[in-house]
Amino acid sequence: MLFKRFSLSSLLICSNLLLITHAYAEEADYFAIPFQGPQFKPSQGNLGGVGLMQMPSGRMAEDGAFSFNYTKSSEYQFYSIALQLMPWLETTIRYTQVEDLLYSNDESFSGSTKLADKGIDAKLRLLEESHWLPEVSVGLRDIGGTGLFDGEFIAATKRLSTDDYGQFDFTLGLGWGYFGTRGNISNPLCTAADHFCDRISGFSGNGGSVDYNRWFTGPASIFGGVEYQTPYEPLRLKLEYDGNNYSQDRPVTNGGIDMTPRTPWNVGALYAISDGFDVRLSYERGTTVALGFTLSTNFDTIKTPWIDDPIPALGTDQATTLDGVDWKKLDAELSKVAGYQTERVYQENDTVTIVSKQNSKYRDRDVAAERAAAVLVNHLPTDIQSYKIIEESKNIPVKSTKISAQGYRDIANVEYFNPSIKDAIVDLPVENIESEPLYDNFEPLSYGFTPHLTQSVGSPETFYLYSLTMKGDASYWLTNNLQLSSAISINMVDNYDKFNFKVTPDGTSNYRVRTLVRAYVRDNDANVSNLQLTWFQKYGQNWYQQVYGGYLETMFAGVGTEVLYRQPDSNWAIGADINAIAQRNPDSMFGIFENDYAYGAGTKVLSRGTTGHLSIYYQPQWSFLEDTMFRVDMGKFLATDVGARFDFSKQYKSGVIVGAYASKTNMSAKDFGEGSFTKGFYLSIPFDTISLKPTNSRGYLNWQPITRDGGQMLGKRNSLYGITDMVSPWYQRPNQN
Repeated sequence: MLFKRFSLSSLLICSNLLLITHAYAEEADYFAIPFQGPQFKPSQGNLGGVGLMQMPSGRMAEDGAFSFNYTKSSEYQFYSIALQLMPWLETTIRYTQVEDLLYSNDESFSGSTKLADKGIDAKLRLLEESHWLPEVSVGLRDIGGTGLFDGEFIAATKRLSTDDYGQFDFTLGLGWGYFGTRGNISNPLCTAADHFCDRISGFSGNGGSVDYNRWFTGPASIFGGVEYQTPYEPLRLKLEYDGNNYSQDRPVTNGGIDMTPRTPWNVGALYAISDGFDVRLSYERGTTVALGFTLSTNFDTIKTPWIDDPIPALGTDQATTLDGVDWKKLDAELSKVAGYQTERVYQENDTVTIVSKQNSKYRDRDVAAERAAAVLVNHLPTDIQSYKIIEESKNIPVKSTKISAQGYRDIANVEYFNPSIKDAIVDLPVENIESEPLYDNFEPLSYGFTPHLTQSVGSPETFYLYSLTMKGDASYWLTNNLQLSSAISINMVDNYDKFNFKVTPDGTSNYRVRTLVRAYVRDNDANVSNLQLTWFQKYGQNWYQQVYGGYLETMFAGVGTEVLYRQPDSNWAIGADINAIAQRNPDSMFGIFENDYAYGAGTKVLSRGTTGHLSIYYQPQWSFLEDTMFRVDMGKFLATDVGARFDFSKQYKSGVIVGAYASKTNMSAKDFGEGSFTKGFYLSIPFDTISLKPTNSRGYLNWQPITRDGGQMLGKRNSLYGITDMVSPWYQRPNQN
């Protein structure tokens, strides 16, 4: 079961993102070498991932290449997302709908829903292509799935370019599992150890586990083919020798469908409608037509498409004294031009300090500082020699920048060769200022309304579950450290009446900490998803804390605290949180369960409990893992299981972040249920890559294939690591393109 929650504005991300690079491609083509022939670009196979049709190749796409792929044949519908995570690592996530089989034979459980299967693929490059040597990769298909398409391969691909006849990309590979059922060669590993000779059928546990003992075992087959980039740029042709005889496909073994190939050869064509949109047509096995399309972009090369207002020119009508400054006008212009929302202004000798909320427009703080200097120099007296800007997040200072007034004037007047704002600014340790401000514009109240969409794909009840809600969010600062916050969700439309998850009769007694979601989402037209008091505090230069209590999320109330140690510009941080919690009663706006069986129907809820974790954040400095972050959370989860949650994320030059996580606890795969353990993927996209106006806000999409009760964490409103991001930027890193 998959549940993902994100702002409805995030729905615009994928469509815009997939098309945004087209303009840059046209620009690149304009300046291309005259008479240069069409350039070869790796294409996607039917099941997702760079390849021919059914078979993969040894080829890798460009770093950051992202594609959404769809393929339809008489037996399957494939929906896949492929990402070149690293230059040497390709990853693919796939959903398959099997046309001839039902999800289950229990009509009361899944009705007429067709069988849906989830799969994850990975391909690792072993050797880069050179003048004489091919590109060689090894790959795994359907890792941790239910075995529908699991297989392993090693493939070598070599390109041959001609001046007049286009380019040819030849592939030769050896496959096992789904790639090797034709068995046209003896498994070469069988001579090394007997366990390689036979392949274990089925899958272990409840699916979702990685069955290492099946890798590279059983029958093997040679496969291969060629992809031909014709001189006519939009058209590519493919020819493939298939290593699969389809005798083990689920429609054959469970549905009695005849998928016997008349020939091992498959032929296909790909036509590029535009730079980011391909359509595919193939004739396979001598019996089957497959039709598909691919939408693609590159996360690493996305630029900022917005057009910004010009920087104000130097003026001559500055106030002669600070008393003569129109602070409201300066405040409004500073927000519009530079993204700084002034809260307080201080003076110390010849320096004016602006204390602002975290910048709302520019991830690149050098751009923000230059534009702020342009505003300040036109408003403040000429005897003010420097400007200091202190950014705050939750009233905690996280960044301090000092700008030389004369240095900026020299830059604006181009007094020397190649001037840069970096010449006039310096970063300082952040500080709390205790003196009386010259100007106080602190607004304690903030609020807003945002549509949210909760989705589920591949459920037994129906392939697509959804809930559209309107979320109202508000906060009020009672003191400089104490904030009252709330969030109300109003259910607008959903089909969660079809969601009927029940605990399987396997003798387990897990706490229903997440699988009761229907009771909270579907059965309430409106709910208070958050109502809490939070105390924010900073100690010294590097210690941060929040203490909170109230209705912490949709399903839990409680009290807790989090502490974080984080040094400026450091690649690591460490934190911890501890919480006393009680599960909320979905039948009452503010009620909580009095005991573990108060829900009834033999369902066990967590009426009283504790949860907490020690968290480690680390950004490695290794060249083969550039711009990545590891996070480990070790401790006690909501269902009282104990273990660790591992999170790995990669950030591309554009600022797009992709990540994956998995929780492994002492809850057994049998007790957990389908999926064996909690796992998921997420995408974080800076809106300034698709917006017409500069902004440093982000859209988030989270994909958790199966939502069960093991390995689940409390959904806290605030995260100290996110609040202190500007101390050592990760989310606020500027676009490098």
